[in-house]
Amino acid sequence: MNKILLVCLGNICRSPTAEAVFRKVVEDAGQGDKFEIDSAGTGGFHVGESPDSRSQAAALARGVDMSAIRARCVSDSDFEHYDLILAMDQNNLRDLKRRCPESQHYKIKLFLEYATGYVEREVPDPYYGGKEGFSHVLDLVENASHGLLASFTNESSN
Repeated sequence: MNKILLVCLGNICRSPTAEAVFRKVVEDAGQGDKFEIDSAGTGGFHVGESPDSRSQAAALARGVDMSAIRARCVSDSDFEHYDLILAMDQNNLRDLKRRCPESQHYKIKLFLEYATGYVEREVPDPYYGGKEGFSHVLDLVENASHGLLASFTNESSN
């Protein structure tokens, strides 16, 4: 079982989008039983809330339902439990590494390290932008999700 945690600031836009999209990519590939996928925020100000309605609408337009996801905050036990912790941006990465025991730092990476064809290294926060920002986040997340799954497939075939 590969345990993946996707992390942004509030866990209502980027990381729940990444959770839902990666889950769909994995399930569509018939690999759903090989992954545990979750998301969390480095800040706890939205705990218990549903994903942002604009994120949900953009995802649903692409066949991805994330209505069951509820925001939560990264916990200390996450650093031990998850095999890979993927941050949406440098600030999240820094915050995670600050909290994480040094022995677990190797698990923390930027999500877009798995994307191809984009110069961006961070998933931009669409919260204060327009509709197109949520669509762009989905483009990045879909691309990185396929790359992430491929990284596991390639590892197991070597």
